[in-house]
Amino acid sequence: MVFAKIYIVASICVAVSSFAPTRVPRTTPSRVLSSHQNVFDAVELPDFDCVFEKIQQLSPLARSIIDAESLSVTTDDAKLRWKTLESNEKKPVQQIQKLDCFGGFSTPVFRFRSKLEGPCIGEFFGRYIIDLDERRKWDAQIEKVHELHILKDLERVNERMGGGRYGQCSRLGIGYGQTKASIITAREQMFMYGLQQFKDGSSLIWGKEMSDEYNHLLPPGERHIRSKSHLFSATLKPSDNNSFDVEYVLQLDIGGSIPNFLTTPVLIDTVKSLFETAKQEFAGATDSLQLFLQEKIHEESHINWHGLLNPM
Repeated sequence: MVFAKIYIVASICVAVSSFAPTRVPRTTPSRVLSSHQNVFDAVELPDFDCVFEKIQQLSPLARSIIDAESLSVTTDDAKLRWKTLESNEKKPVQQIQKLDCFGGFSTPVFRFRSKLEGPCIGEFFGRYIIDLDERRKWDAQIEKVHELHILKDLERVNERMGGGRYGQCSRLGIGYGQTKASIITAREQMFMYGLQQFKDGSSLIWGKEMSDEYNHLLPPGERHIRSKSHLFSATLKPSDNNSFDVEYVLQLDIGGSIPNFLTTPVLIDTVKSLFETAKQEFAGATDSLQLFLQEKIHEESHINWHGLLNPM
């Protein structure tokens, strides 16, 4: 998931420092995995119907690729009172909206919409979230981010997801991230994430925070105040003329005693930076996309060659 870069401008430094520090809970392992045990044997998969129902409530674009035959896929749930914060078709982020609360949490939801030039490749976009080198291009405050565990048995996951009801899950894992300490202390997250692929070329990246029950899976080292992504999704859908629509939804609780109105401008600026980076790289302004495609070709060639050496 996305971490706000937790950079508060000088004008609000005094306000931030006036909050009492939050105690970081100790994480005593609830169970120890043997060296040969699959982590996912001890992790309960989420209720995928519930996860994707919430995503569809918040993201009409996601609903349009999951429920392709629906006649009302581009409209919002009438019960949700979205506020438009910015709207400009000439900017990398064409629309920014806010929902004050959702899902029983007082933490606001933010929705970012845009259209980007280039091929619609969800896996490449996902690297901006989980790959440290890619993340550093747009998130100045990221200290660590990586995949802790990757589930290899995707067949079981796709069965749990209804056999294609939510596209084809091509990747599922547990990720970890940590921000740098700046005006406020470092934050950390541990989250489950997935990548769904659809027949029309669309992709849906999703994530949700792991509960404290799984704190024993956190990497060794000093513990930090926990930020929590109650829900995250990034939907990419091909449009026309080598372009695609993007809808990015995030409900992030920074953690600690800092009120939302102080973190909102920082979070918005951080996601804007993500879209600015994506706009350049998907359009071919750098060689990142080309290198990614070459890497995928190499992987496919290796898989095919391995198959020839080890026929069924």
